[in-house]
Amino acid sequence: MTSYFPWLTILVVLPIFAGSLIFFFPHRGNKMYRWYTICICLLELLLTTYAFCYHFQLDDPLIQLKEDFKWIDVFDFHWRLGIDGLSIGPILLTGFITTLATLAAWPITRNSRLFYFLMLAMYSGQIGLFSSRDLLLFFIMWELELIPVYLLLSMWGGKKRLYSATKFILYTAGGSIFFLIGVLGMGLYGSNEPTLDFERLINQSYPVALEIIFYFGFLIAYAVKLPIIPLHTWLPDTHGEAHYSTCMLLAGILLKMGAYGLIRINMELLPHAHSLFSPWLVIIGTIQIIYAASTSLGQRNLKKRIAYSSVSHMGFIIIGIGSITDMGLNGAILQMLSHGFIGAALFFLAGTSCDRMRLVYLEEMGGISIPMPKIFTMFSSFSMASLALPGMSGFVAELVIFFGLITSPKYLLMPKMLITLVMAIGMILTPIYLLSMLRQMFYGYKFFNVPNSNFLDSGPRELFLSICIFLPVIGIGIYPDFVLSLSVDRVQAILSNYYHR
Repeated sequence: MTSYFPWLTILVVLPIFAGSLIFFFPHRGNKMYRWYTICICLLELLLTTYAFCYHFQLDDPLIQLKEDFKWIDVFDFHWRLGIDGLSIGPILLTGFITTLATLAAWPITRNSRLFYFLMLAMYSGQIGLFSSRDLLLFFIMWELELIPVYLLLSMWGGKKRLYSATKFILYTAGGSIFFLIGVLGMGLYGSNEPTLDFERLINQSYPVALEIIFYFGFLIAYAVKLPIIPLHTWLPDTHGEAHYSTCMLLAGILLKMGAYGLIRINMELLPHAHSLFSPWLVIIGTIQIIYAASTSLGQRNLKKRIAYSSVSHMGFIIIGIGSITDMGLNGAILQMLSHGFIGAALFFLAGTSCDRMRLVYLEEMGGISIPMPKIFTMFSSFSMASLALPGMSGFVAELVIFFGLITSPKYLLMPKMLITLVMAIGMILTPIYLLSMLRQMFYGYKFFNVPNSNFLDSGPRELFLSICIFLPVIGIGIYPDFVLSLSVDRVQAILSNYYHR
C-alpha cells in the first residue's frame, strides 16, 4: 500500500524542523519555548494517531504507508519509509513519552531554547529509526540520537556529567562502527547490484560464515544500546547524572531502539545466524536478569538502583527474542512498551524526589512518606508495576515471555527448565531491591529531625504526568490484546522464515 500523501516524512521531519524555528523566536522568557515545544509534541502525537487510525490496516502484515524517494544517485540511496505492526507500538510510545518528558522538563530555565530543540531533534531521530526501510537511513537515524543525548547530558547533568557523557559517546560510537561496517557489507554483497532496501535484503542469502560476522557486528551495536552485559556500564553512570527528563527519554525510548534493531535487522534479514545465536541470547539474557538485579541491590544512589533494574528487565526482552516463538517475540515487544512506560515513570519520580530532598544516596533518606504522600503513592504503584504485580503491564509481558520460552521447540526440556528456574530467581530478586528502596526512602524517621524542612508534595503537573503513564500500564495489564493485536500478524510473518527451513 503506497501512500500518496507522505505521512511518515511529515512525522519524521516536523519535530526537528519546528525545533529549529525556536532559535528565531524573540527572547521572551522560557514560558514561550515550553508551550511551543509541548504544542509541537502534541501535534505530532495527534498526527501519528490520525495516520495510524485511518491509513493503516491492522490485519495486513505487509509494510504500509510506503514512501520511496531517490536521495543520492551514486550509491542508490533512497529515502525509504514504511511501517508495519512491529513499528507502530514503538512510534506511539516515542510520541507519548517525549510529550510527557517535555512536560517534565518544565523546571529547566538555563539555555532552554537549546534544551527543547535537542529534545525535538531526538524525537525526529527516533520516529525516523522506527519507520525507516533502508539500511543506511536506519544507521543515520541511529546516529542522529548521539549528539542530542551527549549535549543534554553534558550541559544539564549532575556533578560527574562530563565523565558520563564521554563514556556514553565512546560506548555508542564504538558500537556504531561495527554497525556501519555491517550495513556497508550487507549493502555491497548484492547478487548483481548493491542494495540497501529491506524488502530486497530479506530475500538475500549469504554464506553462513559471512552471515555470522554481519550478525555479530550488529549485535555489538545493539548490545551497547539495549544494553547487554558486559557492554552495559555506561547506562547506570548516564542515568545517575542526567536530568530526569533526559532519563525518561533514555529509559523509555533509547533502550528500545536496540531491541527493535535486533528484531528488525538481525531476526528478519539474518535468520540462519539468529537461529545459531539464539541459545546464547537466552543464556546472556538469563545471566543479565540475575546479575543486574543483584547489582541493583548494592547501589546506594537511587537513580543508579533504578538504572540497574532497567538492565535487569531488558534481560527478558533478550530471552523473548532468543526463544524464536510467537509468544516469546510478542512478549518481548510487549515488554519493550511496558518497560518504556514504567522506566520513564520511575526515573521521573526519582528525579523529582531527589530535587526536593537535594539527596541522591538512599541511606541518607527516610521518612518522607508523611510530608509527601502523593509522591509516595505514585512511587509505590510504579514499583509494584516494575516488580510484575498481576494486573499491570510488567506481569503480562514477563508471563508471555515465560510461556514463549517453555513452548519453544528449539530447546531441550532440561535447559528450558533450568533457565526458567533462574529467571524465576531473578523475579524474586526484583521485589527485594525495589521494596528495600521504598523502605529506605519513605519509612523510618530520618527527616523528622531536619529543622524547618519544607518538603512540597507533587503539584498538579507532576500528578497529571504520573497518572498519564499509569493509565496505559494498568490498561495493558488488564487487556494486553490491545497491544498484542498490533504485532501478532507481523511476528508470524517474521517467524515463518524459521519454521519453513
